[in-house]
Amino acid sequence: MNFEKVHSNQGECLRGLLKIYPKLFHDSRGFFQESWNKKNWDAALKAQNQLPKSFVQNNHSRSKKGTLRGLHYQLDPNPQGKLVSCINGKIYDVAVDLRRDSETFGSWAGLELSSENNIQFWIPSGFAHGFLTLSKQADVIYNVNEYWDKSSERSLNFNDKKLDIDWPIDYLNDAEIELSNKDKRAPFLDEISNEDLF
Repeated sequence: MNFEKVHSNQGECLRGLLKIYPKLFHDSRGFFQESWNKKNWDAALKAQNQLPKSFVQNNHSRSKKGTLRGLHYQLDPNPQGKLVSCINGKIYDVAVDLRRDSETFGSWAGLELSSENNIQFWIPSGFAHGFLTLSKQADVIYNVNEYWDKSSERSLNFNDKKLDIDWPIDYLNDAEIELSNKDKRAPFLDEISNEDLF
């Protein structure tokens, strides 16, 4: 596996985010991929001054084209880090820095994840996360290092003008963006109290 730091929309490095290129072994039958290795994973996180923490839950979502899930995050005492992969189709995956003491607070980074590029995105706690489905259908897998907890969960509006996230709407052609009711009602960054940030 190769690990690469991730830069924001403004070009600065977003501390903690990692773009991961798993090694693929191809032959006439297809390919084999080691999608996670604890030893390599722990070493990569320690190199980023992050404390390795075991994954406790694996989630799988299937979405049709135009579905936007997010932006979601969990606060203490259950802050989630997520290792995100798209195993079928294509998504645009976004992380927004919500750490109040961070020099990059409010900055975002986006990566295209697909079953063709096999890239993984590590999003530690302290970031909001969401994705837009670009293909007809997409299956997204994400390992998390804390259990989902409704009382700790928060949302951030995907269309916040202050964040100015460059969602690749062009990919959708005639498809409309579809949101859950919760995501439609999500607050903008200026409406979120300090107690609901990191």
